[in-house]
Amino acid sequence: MAHIMHGLPPPELRRPCALAIGNFDGVHRGHQAILARVRNVAAERGLVPTVMTFEPHPREFFAELHKRPELAPTRIAGLRDELCALARHGMQHVVVERFNQRLASMPAQEFIDKLLLEGLHVRWLLVGDDFRFGAQRAGDIELLRANAARHGFEVESMDTVSDNGQRVSSSAIRTALAVGELDRAAELLGHPYSVSGHVIHGQKLGRTLGFPTLNLRVSRRCPALSGIFVVQVRGLADQALPGVASLGVRPTVDDSGRVLLEVHMFDFSDNAYGKLVQVEFLKKLRDEEKFVDLPTLQAAIEDDARQARNFFYPPAR
Repeated sequence: MAHIMHGLPPPELRRPCALAIGNFDGVHRGHQAILARVRNVAAERGLVPTVMTFEPHPREFFAELHKRPELAPTRIAGLRDELCALARHGMQHVVVERFNQRLASMPAQEFIDKLLLEGLHVRWLLVGDDFRFGAQRAGDIELLRANAARHGFEVESMDTVSDNGQRVSSSAIRTALAVGELDRAAELLGHPYSVSGHVIHGQKLGRTLGFPTLNLRVSRRCPALSGIFVVQVRGLADQALPGVASLGVRPTVDDSGRVLLEVHMFDFSDNAYGKLVQVEFLKKLRDEEKFVDLPTLQAAIEDDARQARNFFYPPAR
């Protein structure tokens, strides 16, 4: 089990660690290579495999600070999914540092002294080849190496992981998701793109239209995609259950702007309220639309469901 810590660990949990620092949105194949390296070094040297990440994403913080919300990146994954993935890849300590004005204005040397040395007892550190930190992004790998020589820890940088000559990055995944290229996103992630959440009560409109849905609230910082999708749902049965989903603001029936994930599963009628489920996105069917009335919406949903069923159960030729 991983220790998830919001802020530095308490003194009794501070043990010499092998540490990676970064924003692990999506925990994609590039991140997975970093985590594997941390895990292996920690095992070799008797250190605690540890990650430090930031919430919110630094670009989100600065976008809000400068009142430029369009500069904030969409989230590939919510914080819960990110933390679960980090634990799944063998990180025993996951430190979530609040990215606020205090951290944004902290001098780079103080970041090293207070967070890395005093707070985390770092003995081995892995960062990306373009890692910058501290006020005005003044800290770089050369400053880390100078401190490593002085304080007796090691620093390693990792080159970017590539796939068919293209950089594996969160930005590349956001681009693939935004244009509905789910196969490409899955390639970069190493697994199908998914969203998890607890099933909540909705307006029950889907039931009146003949398509009852599971509803999951999605963070306003998400999602990196929207539209109508072929999906499968994990967490309700031993195997994944097939379905069709709408992810977006539901413009035909709601003008609040709230993002909701609605999933209609084929041949499923059990009570799922309160359960934690994972929705995997397999194929995009179309963009979200505002329809003129409910009968037109119902006809579109019927067509979406037919296409999704055909995806799982292709008609005989």
